[in-house]
Amino acid sequence: MAVTQDKPTKRTKKPEPAMGKDELLDAYRTMLLIRRFEEKAGQLYGMGLIAGFCHLYIGQEAVVVGMKHATSEGDEVITSYRDHGHMLACDMDPKGVMAELTGRSGGYSHGKGGSMHMFSREKNFFGGHGIVGAQVSLGTGLGFSNWYRGNDRVSLTYFGDGAANQGQVYESFNLANLMKLPVIFIIENNRYSMGTSVERATASRDLSLNGSPWGMASLSVDGMDVMAVKAAGEIAVAHCRAGHGPFLLEMKTYRYRGHSMSDPAKYRTREEVQRMRAEHDCLDAAKKMLEDQGVSEADLKKLDDDIKARVQEAADFAQTSPEPDEAEIWTDVLVEGV
Repeated sequence: MAVTQDKPTKRTKKPEPAMGKDELLDAYRTMLLIRRFEEKAGQLYGMGLIAGFCHLYIGQEAVVVGMKHATSEGDEVITSYRDHGHMLACDMDPKGVMAELTGRSGGYSHGKGGSMHMFSREKNFFGGHGIVGAQVSLGTGLGFSNWYRGNDRVSLTYFGDGAANQGQVYESFNLANLMKLPVIFIIENNRYSMGTSVERATASRDLSLNGSPWGMASLSVDGMDVMAVKAAGEIAVAHCRAGHGPFLLEMKTYRYRGHSMSDPAKYRTREEVQRMRAEHDCLDAAKKMLEDQGVSEADLKKLDDDIKARVQEAADFAQTSPEPDEAEIWTDVLVEGV
């Protein structure tokens, strides 16, 4: 794991992963919930029950779950349109998330946001955003709000390798470093942005150094390892809480499905995907560690069965929740100042 602290060229020792059996089991449970939820969402999309765009998070679960275990209550999360996993990691109700996917009134945005646009102020989740890179400047604004209020909250601002080349991202880097804002910028580098490999689209071969012109501290992380993500996240969080300014994390991860449900992913080979699943899957790695620590296969099977039942309950709720009332077309579109 490459690390930069005060200067872009400074490298320090890889942080030691710190996750006991109980915490690892909790992380595994959340990753499994995300995986099963996304599999079910894919099924509902295929049945025509989810309309519009739908971007699944299958394969990348360790990133959001590891970061969740490195943060505290009150820290904020904002991300792009590949957002279901982030919501579930923030403890949002799977029923409300799935109902939003199906456009029902029981959804977090009352059926008006769909897959890409739902929020929860209660859980400090400030949305998925459909415009590529738009959430980065908004996440910087969340960091500014925390800086202005003088609290110790941190804004986790997620974006992909495709968005990493957007101009507003670098404008955000500049402002965050200039004002030493408590923002953790997290590049979820799943290697293909929409459908073009990062090697063909990005001159930089180390995205963790993208903040180097401003001297931003950074880490390059194995995003398929939940313990490594947590360890890196703890360094970044401590850096921000201490008032040292923003931190950039490059999470090297991989999505198993296409960019969206309409993407056949012909830009990569089936063998590549199968190899990643067989050799780097975050769930398999966590499961093996748990088994090595004495968690039985029967207990893990029961956990999976319980989660499948919970996801099915969410799917049933999403299909039976009523359609939004016509009056909803006029709500949540304007806030009048006082």
